[in-house]
Amino acid sequence: MNFITRTTIAAAVLLALAPGMGSALAADAQAEANRKVVLDFYEKGLNQKDADAAIALMGNRYVQHNPNAADGPEGFRKFIGFLKEKFPNSRSEIKRSFVDGDYVILHVHAVREPGTRGSAIIDVFKLENGKIVEHWDVVQPIPENPANNNGMF
Repeated sequence: MNFITRTTIAAAVLLALAPGMGSALAADAQAEANRKVVLDFYEKGLNQKDADAAIALMGNRYVQHNPNAADGPEGFRKFIGFLKEKFPNSRSEIKRSFVDGDYVILHVHAVREPGTRGSAIIDVFKLENGKIVEHWDVVQPIPENPANNNGMF
């Protein structure tokens, strides 16, 4: 096989793969945009306690799967009001984030009172059209005397 034939075959293969590569790049860009929305939501809502700024990142619905929190923007506003009143110095540090399409998962160290151990939290957010529309979470207090030395983060 000569150079021109090999080059022609290579070009044909690249052209055949190009449409798939474009959609993969678009999916990656959307996944990163979703991650940024959730990270902004968390910083503005949970750390800055700015409910309005966080609510602006929600879709036209906000379904809450935490049984202690109400649905919708007003449910979120109530939760932020509770934090402002009872735990004004609370802080959440995102240790890692994962994206799977329209889902963003956070592994968080939340401390409501400075100087306490806090809790390990897994938050799961679903996005539609770049806006947060659903939330699930699992919260585990950090024990004083763990059975191992592996840490929770």
